[in-house]
Amino acid sequence: MLMTTNEPDPAAVRGGMAEDEAVALYRLMTWLSPSFPVGAFAYSSGIEWAVEAGDITDAASLRGWLAAMLTDGSGFCDAVFLAQSHRAASEPGYAGLKEIAELAAAFVPSRERQLETTTQGRAFIEIARAAWNSSGLGAMIAACGGPVVYPVAVGIVSAAHGIRLAPSLHAFLHAVLSNWISAGSRLIPLGQTDSQRVLADLEPVVAATAARANAASLDDLGSATFRADLASLRHETQYTRLFRS
Repeated sequence: MLMTTNEPDPAAVRGGMAEDEAVALYRLMTWLSPSFPVGAFAYSSGIEWAVEAGDITDAASLRGWLAAMLTDGSGFCDAVFLAQSHRAASEPGYAGLKEIAELAAAFVPSRERQLETTTQGRAFIEIARAAWNSSGLGAMIAACGGPVVYPVAVGIVSAAHGIRLAPSLHAFLHAVLSNWISAGSRLIPLGQTDSQRVLADLEPVVAATAARANAASLDDLGSATFRADLASLRHETQYTRLFRS
């Protein structure tokens, strides 16, 4: 006799997604959502000065600025640090993690960017640990031996939860880009549709940067976005400011 049940098929509910994949997706969507309380909304990564200086005036110039930051600036470098810290945190004894964390903390070009990345890194770890603690996370944090900047924090938390590197990189870059666009939309200002067009236009740039960072080593680190670094430095003495960086 054919037996029936009112219980849904778990595989059908997940659309064929394995349980660990569903867990990883849920956590990445939460941790790297604009609503996750790391204070990202308070920082513009120098975009505020770039708008005042006239470097960014509309959606097209914002797109160009952010594309450069992704491919040749802090976007790529932070993604490399995320990838390297994820791999180191996945190794027995967390070999090399301290050196990666120290280099990442020293790699920022200005005092405000240092504040931005260390504050967000600390908040990310504290909140993720409070809600989704992992038995190995405490040892990973201790192995860093000092302040944990944002990309390293995302790398070690993702590794502690067994989340694969590739989606972690992609989600991280999407979150960073979304925050940059949010800052630009308030400063230029831009409407919601234009903001989403910028995000859509940069989709392949995010994918390419994530893939490049995944394959990179620490020797590949480097930035060619001098104007963005200058914007971060100049923002420290900007007369009127909405953002902390």
